[in-house]
Amino acid sequence: MKPTTIASLQKCKQEKKRFATITAYDYSFAKLFAEEGLNVMLVGDSLGMTVQGHDSTLPVTVADIAYHTAAVRRGAPNCLLLADLPFMAYATPEQAFENAATVMRAGA
Repeated sequence: MKPTTIASLQKCKQEKKRFATITAYDYSFAKLFAEEGLNVMLVGDSLGMTVQGHDSTLPVTVADIAYHTAAVRRGAPNCLLLADLPFMAYATPEQAFENAATVMRAGA
């Protein structure tokens, strides 16, 4: 499968073709979703509630997002992968750049 890019999604929009986006948190689900043709995935801070069992997303750290982003990337190497920056991970421009770089290095 060819990598999904912003340009390929813009082309879909111009051609009025639909595409799906799905939330994934781990290798096995990302692999399954990719095999089914889902080519845009999100690692969301909702993993704090759905995976870690917290009652909110506030405890989620950049390290948590990076860990799950890396796992999803291994399962779906050609998807367009989006990742949340958790609460207060972008309180200053410097934090935003540093934390975005961490998540991008993980595969987003």
